[in-house]
Amino acid sequence: MSAPSRTTVRMSGHERREQLLDVTRGIVIRDGFHGVSIEAVARDAGITRPVVYGHFRDLGDLLEALIEREAGLALAQLAPILPGDLAKGDARELLIAGLRGYLEAAEANPDTWRLVLMPPDGAPASLREHIASGRDAVIAHLAAAVRPGLVPHREPPDPELAARMLSAASDEAVRLLLTDPERYPVERLLANADWALDVLIGGDESRR
Repeated sequence: MSAPSRTTVRMSGHERREQLLDVTRGIVIRDGFHGVSIEAVARDAGITRPVVYGHFRDLGDLLEALIEREAGLALAQLAPILPGDLAKGDARELLIAGLRGYLEAAEANPDTWRLVLMPPDGAPASLREHIASGRDAVIAHLAAAVRPGLVPHREPPDPELAARMLSAASDEAVRLLLTDPERYPVERLLANADWALDVLIGGDESRR
């Protein structure tokens, strides 16, 4: 049986590079990092191996480029939705708005967030390093946000631990959404978060 013909679509260098990274991400999500090879990427992209090598030195270079792109995208999506100083507004509303933004970002880019929050088998050490670095940045931001307290005159004894607990709960909500979006839709997750914050912060009277 003859090999299937390949039709090369004309793309700019940037477009081709992005396509190859998209294809690589798809293979990782489907087969894990062990399933990625230059041949597999070329086959799924409908091109020849030399085209892949025209953009990446080798498989390691391709995977590192993918990891840097996806980690950067995740952080770029989080930056505008992380809550600021919770003392400057309604803490519960600000936290719920931040969680909504996080869930919607994951819903819009599920493969990126699966890679970041649920690294497949065989993930390179560099991916875990990028994830850890990004998480540290998020924790530092949240710790500063919660330091004044979620309600007046009730500062947390350990802002870092408070930030880690909020971050862990948010990450788990996103994992549930990515794993089973029909069972755990955005609104269900937000309703539960609103209830939990109401228990933690108290009702309207405690926030006056």
